[in-house]
Amino acid sequence: MVTAWRIVATRFALDAFSGEGAWRYGGRWNSPGVWMVYTAGSISLALLELLVHLNGSDVLGSYSRCAVRFDESLVTSLPVAKLPWDWRGSPAPAALQALGDEWISSLSSVVLKVPSAIIDEESSYLINPEHEDFRLLELGDPQPFDLDPRLADK
Repeated sequence: MVTAWRIVATRFALDAFSGEGAWRYGGRWNSPGVWMVYTAGSISLALLELLVHLNGSDVLGSYSRCAVRFDESLVTSLPVAKLPWDWRGSPAPAALQALGDEWISSLSSVVLKVPSAIIDEESSYLINPEHEDFRLLELGDPQPFDLDPRLADK
């Protein structure tokens, strides 16, 4: 079994796996209007993914960590070799959103394993909350996320 993680604002923790945020705003791997849930292969990578999107870490006391477990048979992998040369760029190239949107619409799997743009040797897991196999995922209860207070000074 694979365990992946999200760190979300506690007020949204009960909807952590709805995909609404990505649907509203889009992301590296999806266009606005496409439902997707972003998760990371470790809690530390989930934290890094959160930190790159925040203006400061002083608000992290109001976050929760949420786990999801799934069987590897539910995962399709997208290797780095199939990505455009500038896939780690910021802002992300539109080609990545097209790849993610295509994966969502293909319904080929409920989870897509992609390399992390922050640490490309680690993995992020994209989840299609509208896929029929979403029901096979084990969604954990949100847990308070206690951050080392030294990070608040960064």
